[in-house]
Amino acid sequence: MNPNLLQSSNPVSKNVQPKTLERASVWSRYRKVRALTESLAKPLSDEDQCVQAMADASPTKWHLGHTSWFFETVVLRQFWPELPVYDEQFLYLFNSYYESLGPRQPRPQRGLITRPSVAQVNAYRSYVDEHIHEFVHRCDASLWPQALQAIELGLNHEQQHQELILTDVKYLLHQNPFATEYCPEGEPFVFSPQPTSAVKPEWLHFAGGLHAIGHDIAHEVNHFCYDNETPRHSVYLYPFELANRLVTCGEYLAFIEDGGYQNPSHWLSEGWSAVQAGNWLAPLYWKQNTEGHWRVFTLHGEQPLDLNQPVAHVSYFEAAAFASWANARLPREAELEVAFGEEEGGKATGLQQAFGACWQWTCSSYDAYPGFKPFEGAVAEYNGKFMVGQLVLKGSSCVTPEGHSRASYRNFFPPSARWQFSGIRLARDL
Repeated sequence: MNPNLLQSSNPVSKNVQPKTLERASVWSRYRKVRALTESLAKPLSDEDQCVQAMADASPTKWHLGHTSWFFETVVLRQFWPELPVYDEQFLYLFNSYYESLGPRQPRPQRGLITRPSVAQVNAYRSYVDEHIHEFVHRCDASLWPQALQAIELGLNHEQQHQELILTDVKYLLHQNPFATEYCPEGEPFVFSPQPTSAVKPEWLHFAGGLHAIGHDIAHEVNHFCYDNETPRHSVYLYPFELANRLVTCGEYLAFIEDGGYQNPSHWLSEGWSAVQAGNWLAPLYWKQNTEGHWRVFTLHGEQPLDLNQPVAHVSYFEAAAFASWANARLPREAELEVAFGEEEGGKATGLQQAFGACWQWTCSSYDAYPGFKPFEGAVAEYNGKFMVGQLVLKGSSCVTPEGHSRASYRNFFPPSARWQFSGIRLARDL
């Protein structure tokens, strides 16, 4: 996508409307994604939507505005330059980290944006939707292929923020000193809760040798991928084993009861410093009541700890310490991608919970693949600029939107991050 090549003619044309069915399908998917975002905000009050619980999280109102800003900036302003900007102030308030697009509200201060109101942000969303509708159905045929790429990126970007809304809201509501919940247990919910796993633990063997990883653009059914998933390339792996399922809360509790948070021998130096500085005694959202029973805060409120559920909300440091205690290690990124790809390809490996439970920490640094080329234009800043100081997570979680999971997906966070639905799968060398 090169915006500099896309502004030579008026993109809105009444005369050229090829691929009508394709455009109708794109609009239908656009509305579905946008409606889901709005449904996630519906259980929240205006006050809920304005608060920023920590620097790494964002208010729901900001997510609603930012995802609309993305469509206005990356689609409408690039392909329909004659269209007036909705509000110049919004270009500042809802820019996230795109230096090439101008100054922005500092990330830790997004919770100070009391104006515009939630109602005004929703009006902004409606404005963007109306003009995307017109653009999709009347875009000139010569611009449509490039515009379609930008819209697809915008939809995947919004799905990322749907997951962030839920993780950020969970952290926010957990700060409330009184019992609270995002959605009551038993009510219809768009995402499945974490699946209970009573699967007997086993080690699965995977062969070494050359393996191809990265998104295969030429052969994937879902042709969209982020730039950091490319290019597809070969890596050499030594034979390895993976646990057939994720580590459970019961297994992690055994680590705690064995003094895991008091014994520095299993911890990386920086991890042990984080334990001491943060007074970590258990995963985020765990606590013991006065009777000594463990309870956990969920999107459905506080509940008794289910020992069979996969442990979640652990940092890389905690995952690595548990792996050391269990006489194992964390998987490498390529190992999980190969294993997940075999499952996606129909090969019965016995691997459970590859997707839809928890993001899985790897011991791999988030680096560029050989031959990596970022997106062009403003969105060149989308992924590449963060390739330092981060660890890769693979799979997806119980709050990842449907259709937003694949073996080549590369999530990434700093090693101390705990508020994401991040869990543990063990690995061993052979």
